[in-house]
Amino acid sequence: MSLELLSAFIVFAAVMLFTPGPNNVMLMASGVNFGFVRTLPHMLGVSLGFALMVFLVGIGLGSLFQIYPLLYEVLKYASAAYLLYLAWMIATAAPRASDTGKGRPLTFLEGALFQWINAKGWVIAIGAVTTYAALTRFPFNVIVLSALFAFLGTLSAATWALCGSGLSRFLRSPRALRVFNVSMALLLVVSLYPVLAER
Repeated sequence: MSLELLSAFIVFAAVMLFTPGPNNVMLMASGVNFGFVRTLPHMLGVSLGFALMVFLVGIGLGSLFQIYPLLYEVLKYASAAYLLYLAWMIATAAPRASDTGKGRPLTFLEGALFQWINAKGWVIAIGAVTTYAALTRFPFNVIVLSALFAFLGTLSAATWALCGSGLSRFLRSPRALRVFNVSMALLLVVSLYPVLAER
């Protein structure tokens, strides 16, 4: 195993996973609105769902995009539509203390399934597998990449959910929470620009 390549991959994965993106914005908003404990299933769905996607891309699923480029285009626009829906759900989420029953955190399955229509996630997964495949021989390289994504992804998801949960102490009024939720929804919409602008 190449330790230089492994170190480079860890830096790449940390940058990709810890920087703001659709998953992290949603996790932070969930932490604010529902607390850390109720966000755990969503958090694990994101990290384990993405690790599974990397594994499947590594064993050959990603080659479908090379054979059928239209598939990627369809995925990109389906992802954009779903992200707009999620942005709306975040913007209109009720506070966790509310009795209206409106809003709930994403489930484990919803968090995991979101990875499959997250165009940014596909770019990261395909980029990681193609760039760091020489880490060790197949199929161990795919297993190592997936395991590291699962570990680092869980740390990243927990960090963002905890930040959101900590922020909830400062967002006690319904107005402050509404401003936060609308801001997070707008950030989620803005995160679509690089994906939709790419040619």
